[in-house]
Amino acid sequence: MSEPIQNALEELLKSLSRHYPEEDPKVVRAAFAELDQRCAAARPPIDRRHALDAARQLADMRLDPPAVAAALVAPLVVRLGVPLEPIGERLGSEVRELCEGVQRLWAIRWDRIEEEAAETLRKMFLAMAQDIRVVLIVLALRVQELREVRDGGIEPAEAQRIAQETLDVFAPLANRLGIWQLKWELEDWSLRVLEPETFAELMQLLAQRREAREAFISDVTEVLAIKLREEGIEAHVKGRPKHIYSIYKKMQRKEVSFDQIYDVSAVRVTVKGVPECYAALGIVHSLWTPLPGEFDDYIARPKENGYQSLHTAVVGPQGRPVEVQIRTQEMHEFAEHGVAAHWAYKERKKSAAHAKFMVLRRLMDWERDLADPHDFVDSLKTDVFADQVYVFTPGGDIVDLPIGATPLDFAYRIHTMVGHRCRGARVNDQIVPLDYQLKTGDRIEILTHKKPQPSRDWMNPALGFLKTSSARHKVRHWFRQQGRQTAIVEGKELVERELARLELSYATLADVAELLKYPTIEDLYAAVGYGDRHSESIASTALHIEREKAPPEEPELPPSIPLSKKKRAASGLRLDGVDEILGKRARCCNPLPGDDVVGFVTRGRGIMIHRRDCSNIADTPEPERLVEIAWGPDASERHPVDVEIRANDRPGLLRDISNLVSSSGVNITSARAEGNKGGVGWLRLSLEFESAEQVVKVLQRIAHHPDVLEVRRVAR
Repeated sequence: MSEPIQNALEELLKSLSRHYPEEDPKVVRAAFAELDQRCAAARPPIDRRHALDAARQLADMRLDPPAVAAALVAPLVVRLGVPLEPIGERLGSEVRELCEGVQRLWAIRWDRIEEEAAETLRKMFLAMAQDIRVVLIVLALRVQELREVRDGGIEPAEAQRIAQETLDVFAPLANRLGIWQLKWELEDWSLRVLEPETFAELMQLLAQRREAREAFISDVTEVLAIKLREEGIEAHVKGRPKHIYSIYKKMQRKEVSFDQIYDVSAVRVTVKGVPECYAALGIVHSLWTPLPGEFDDYIARPKENGYQSLHTAVVGPQGRPVEVQIRTQEMHEFAEHGVAAHWAYKERKKSAAHAKFMVLRRLMDWERDLADPHDFVDSLKTDVFADQVYVFTPGGDIVDLPIGATPLDFAYRIHTMVGHRCRGARVNDQIVPLDYQLKTGDRIEILTHKKPQPSRDWMNPALGFLKTSSARHKVRHWFRQQGRQTAIVEGKELVERELARLELSYATLADVAELLKYPTIEDLYAAVGYGDRHSESIASTALHIEREKAPPEEPELPPSIPLSKKKRAASGLRLDGVDEILGKRARCCNPLPGDDVVGFVTRGRGIMIHRRDCSNIADTPEPERLVEIAWGPDASERHPVDVEIRANDRPGLLRDISNLVSSSGVNITSARAEGNKGGVGWLRLSLEFESAEQVVKVLQRIAHHPDVLEVRRVAR
């Protein structure tokens, strides 16, 4: 055994003895012997240093000897396919079970997760929820795998997959568990693989200013340490390194340059107790001016994963911004290692770590009855791996939800029946709509009916009532319990209301049912009533059939219809297999990508594009000037459509409708409003859409405004 390997093993054993002085580390020695023996004959070889580094990282995080031993031999199982039985015979059943859990998690191809069987995913996540050590081992091994990528030990294509998978799955998982030390490494190494130029540029910027930054931090820490001593506060003050990926994401999120990132220069203050934290904060703010909007109190309002600290940014010496973090020593240990900081496997049922891992168990509570693996994947993306907001119940309890979650998501997180009975919400003592997007720090009170009254509209993603897959599943399950006949009645009402906005001439419900493979129209209604299919998709399908069934007239543009010389050319057309043909859209019918269109070759004005069913086109005496055209692969340009709205007239109506449309990503080019004495007003909006399907979505959102009585698409 080489001297560096021997030294690494001894350091690992010393770390274990500090945290487990009464336990014999023989299982760790035996695990290393197994690793050492197998590595010698492995093809391709396994670097023992990486396995030792992963084990040392776990030992420093206070994991017990069986978990550290499993980290040493797990690479043999996942890389070389060594059977689990010999592992169990030599190292014990506990190490074997941990390696089995690691093997299951490691085998998942997260880039093809939707192809995995739902039951396999369930079992895997249930195993993770039962023993947190499996996840911690996998995270430590993944760090070492990324270091191997750095060393050139993995093919470039596979390295890209591993790095992207790490950012999508493993780094967010480390974040949810509060294991910042692993999270930072996972993100930085992944960024280095995925965007090497960006990583190198940021490294260079940091390196160029290292000397000045270190001198600046030295000045800040010296001034602050002296002031704290004068005030009788015992504290440890030191500079805090900022990891590259965090800088990169903050530059993207705030759309600012490297120079505008406040916490590239940062200081951490560690004190004895919570009172000293707030006293130290007062001293920091007395020394330097705090920056507005840059203070967070994670002591009074801890993050869901248990993280606690005071964060503030101030204008420090020389007018340069600096971030200051203030916490106790216990908070600091938790900030570095998350749930592992308080890990005591023998008493894990009483451990704080046990409570911190409930996010995956909560997922399993409702997921056991779910049959669709796609819904399971959606729940992972929204309920587990998405960035979080932290909100409060009226009693002050913290609830974590994915970014974009609404009061309805909050209601269903509290209790299924609270969600079913929800009729409104107060956020920070203000009534808000149910599609309001919650922000960290919001305090939420749910207003309820006496009886459950969920709405099928809640399941429609286009309307934005629910963000979490778990809440949508609960709503869908409730409607299934109401019976088929009720679903048919409710589904029929939704479908007929949706299709009435489109003024269809050729498509029928029988055509829609046949195309979507429903035996009868009643089956189609039932699917909508159950929430298995949204009325939006029915409308989009009907539009598609309408285009297909419209009679193939061969019209010419009548001379009496003027063409605007300022009409903008439309790209993204295909003529005789040639893409990117330019044309002009006729104002009389305003064709959109997805509409069935025909081209008319004009004299001196190029090709005019019309919908085939355009009522303003008559028979042409020159059919040779008609050309068959189709929307090509690039039809992302926006196109104008007129929408007519009948609504209850009141001050601010046009403003509210305009805000609703703009929030859907649709541009308003003109708007006209008229009122009458009966209290009913008419709005006519000229909007720009990317596709016919987008028209359906926006019409749905407008129709659900409480003051809107009717909305429909009209010819210009």
